Amino acid sequence: MKSRLALFPLQSIVFPGEVLPLHIFEPRYKELIDDCESTGIKFGIPTYIENNLEYGTEMELIETVRRYESGARDVICKGTRVFRVLEFAHNEAGKMYAGGDVEFLPDKDDASQTLKEQLLNLIFELYVHLEVPRPKIDIPNFKSYTLAHKIGLPLQQEYTLLKLTSEKERQEFLINHLTITIPILQEMNRAKQVIELNGHFRNYDPLDFQEFRLRTKN
Repeated sequence: MKSRLALFPLQSIVFPGEVLPLHIFEPRYKELIDDCESTGIKFGIPTYIENNLEYGTEMELIETVRRYESGARDVICKGTRVFRVLEFAHNEAGKMYAGGDVEFLPDKDDASQTLKEQLLNLIFELYVHLEVPRPKIDIPNFKSYTLAHKIGLPLQQEYTLLKLTSEKERQEFLINHLTITIPILQEMNRAKQVIELNGHFRNYDPLDFQEFRLRTKN
C-alpha cells in the first residue's frame, strides 16, 4: 500500500534505528521541520545515488536542539522504516519541499543467535586489526544496521544493505564483506610491518645446518 511522504533527498544512507543530527538552514527544509514540529509528520530521506532516487528511510523528528536567529536549527532525527519511491514531486502542494508516493518495504526479523555471534566476532576482529577501541554495543538489541556505517562498506554496498528485507540476509551480507575485508587488512598490516623494518637492525634466528640436503641436478 502506498503512502505520501515529505522527502529530503541526500547523497548518503540512513539506516532504520540510526540517530541522525542535522543542521537545517535551507528555507524549504526549515519549512519541513516546522511542519514536523507543528503536525507531527514524518519525512523520508531517499538516497541520491548514481543520478537516481529509489530507496530511502523514513525519519522521525526527535528533538530540536538549537534555534538560530536566521531560522536555521539543529535537530535530531531517527530512522524508522525503509521505503521505495513510487513517484517524486519537487514540491508538495503549497510547500517548498519535495514529496512523493512511497511504499514501505516488509522486514523479516529472522536471524539466528549463531549468525549474530559470528557477525559480532568478525566486527571485533576487524577493530583489533584496525587498532581502534571496540565499540560499546547493546548486544541483546544488536541488529545488522547497528554498526553498518563503521565496518568499511562503500556507499554502494550500504545501499545494497538498505534494500535487503531480511535480517538474516543482511547479517550474511555483512559476514561476507568482513570475511573478504579482514584478510586484506591483515596483509596490509603485514606489509606495513615489513616496510617499517626496512633499514633497521634485525635479529635473525640462526638456522641449524646439521641436517640438510643439497639439491643436485640429475
